[in-house]
Amino acid sequence: MHLIDIGANLTHDSFRRDLDAVLERARKAGVERLVVTGASRDGSEHALELARAHPGILWATAGVHPHHAGDYGADADALLRRLAREAEVVAVGETGLDYYRDLSPRPAQRAAFERQLAIAVDLGMPLFLHQRDAHEDFFALLKSARDRVPGVVVHCFTDDRKALFDYLDLDCHVGVTGWICDERRGLHLRELVREIPAGRLLLETDAPYLLPRDLRPLPSDRRNEPMYLAHVCEVVAGLRGESPESTATRTTANARALFGLDTHDRMAARSPLSD
Repeated sequence: MHLIDIGANLTHDSFRRDLDAVLERARKAGVERLVVTGASRDGSEHALELARAHPGILWATAGVHPHHAGDYGADADALLRRLAREAEVVAVGETGLDYYRDLSPRPAQRAAFERQLAIAVDLGMPLFLHQRDAHEDFFALLKSARDRVPGVVVHCFTDDRKALFDYLDLDCHVGVTGWICDERRGLHLRELVREIPAGRLLLETDAPYLLPRDLRPLPSDRRNEPMYLAHVCEVVAGLRGESPESTATRTTANARALFGLDTHDRMAARSPLSD
């Protein structure tokens, strides 16, 4: 089985002590490539550093999460534009809206989201998006830019059927995580995952968050790792009436196409590392 984890927070402090071992465990589980999520200014720079340190295995996104939108200004915008031009960066984001935690004022969230949409439009890059309890505002802003960007993934989808089909109507990809393994809050997603077209489905761990609750045994530190993407794939495949190998093959092809990984491979091979 060959898998791509399209969303792993490998810049998280919990991975600093043993990242090489984490990547080796992922490889042994069939997770051969990973996209490292950039969710802040510092985090996006760190994601790029990790991608450069592990060529052909890791890629990066560059963005500012809505939780940090209050800090988004001209300097952040200029930094993201610079990072997004690097060969190892495959998408703009993680950006979007989060009205569930509301860690930044909603007007600031919308402003930061609009500016990052503009980066993706200007540079012709895919979007890596976050939305929680903010569908109407999020969808309106996304719709205004959708036909001017090459692709979109709504990462860690947990919303309802209406939201799902709104995104599918915009030809977005949908990222599914270990949330689907949660018997407390993932039951509706277990039904909806069957309705995601095969060509629009992506898999991710969102590690170190969202450890699948049905893992046995559960790791003692409760840290999610990319190696558990194989478990998520098996659960998703079972719910869709597919073999895990079939689900893995299709979602891997989807990720390669959305993020242009083959093209980025060639670009990174030709480009000297920037200072």
